Amino acid sequence: MRRVVLWVVVCGLVAALCCGCAGGSGGGDDGRAPGAPTGVTAEAGSATSVHVMWNAVAADPAVSAYEVYRGTDKVQEVPGSSHMLDVVRLAPSTTYVFTVRARDGDGRLGPRSREVRATTPAAAAADRSPPTPPGAVTGRAAGSRAVQLSWTASTDDRKVVSYDVYQGGVRIHSVGGGQTATVVTGLRPGARYSFTVRARDAADNVSPAGAPVRLTTAPGDDEGAETAPTDFRASSHLADGSYYLDLSWVPPRVDGVVTEYQIQLDGRPATSLVWGGTPPRGRATYSFYVGREAGAGHRVRLRARLPDGTWGAFSAERTVTTARR
Repeated sequence: MRRVVLWVVVCGLVAALCCGCAGGSGGGDDGRAPGAPTGVTAEAGSATSVHVMWNAVAADPAVSAYEVYRGTDKVQEVPGSSHMLDVVRLAPSTTYVFTVRARDGDGRLGPRSREVRATTPAAAAADRSPPTPPGAVTGRAAGSRAVQLSWTASTDDRKVVSYDVYQGGVRIHSVGGGQTATVVTGLRPGARYSFTVRARDAADNVSPAGAPVRLTTAPGDDEGAETAPTDFRASSHLADGSYYLDLSWVPPRVDGVVTEYQIQLDGRPATSLVWGGTPPRGRATYSFYVGREAGAGHRVRLRARLPDGTWGAFSAERTVTTARR
């Protein structure tokens, strides 16, 4: 079946309306460079380092590498399987601008992401005291491909700037010093993992690891219940003789930023949403055209593309009937 795509931009939101789509819209276009990475964030990890993260880019062929830039200077290249980088040897009390580009397996380099800024804190003079280990580290499996971790805050003689999350002996993520919970996605079903958390201060002193948490993901492929949008609501309205569905939801709480959603209407993919600007952290809303028939019943649900490039679980399904004229 021929695929028709109509791109609509409304208030910084880009919506792809796909007719005859057999699946989601995340794949790359044959013969084209990969798209710009979305969900790019930058947060100071210490007085001399910034932690940059971004969402995986879907491309065909697959992304082989990401290039990270500080201003106009390329600071490092990482493999396509990585979606984070610590930019080091920075100056304290300085604001930096970062962008990321993706390169596919054929060597095509995509456009730069939007710019993100981070300011390093002031250096702590002669600070050699690391923070205390994070306490009461706990976790639970959140379906087959995700786990939820939480801990109590560390203390420091100055200030805790960030927390590093390790899977085995490999650091997989960092969060800000004010955060004491996170959801790790992109795991394998029915697999056993060990996670630890360490605190870091502005002088780059790293605490001992908190107690390890050993978790086993659920078997099967439920896509991780904790990765589904929550409090999903749906209604309809009539405008100029046409009916629209009005949706609202709370984005899933996962590491990184969710910038893309797929809406399923009556059991088939109907619309893909990609935020062109800053996506909402709180409740999100969207309306889309469903036809001119009064009294028509529709089933609707949606799911998010997670920062690791995979799709999360679907929200609860809602049934909406267009009003009679």
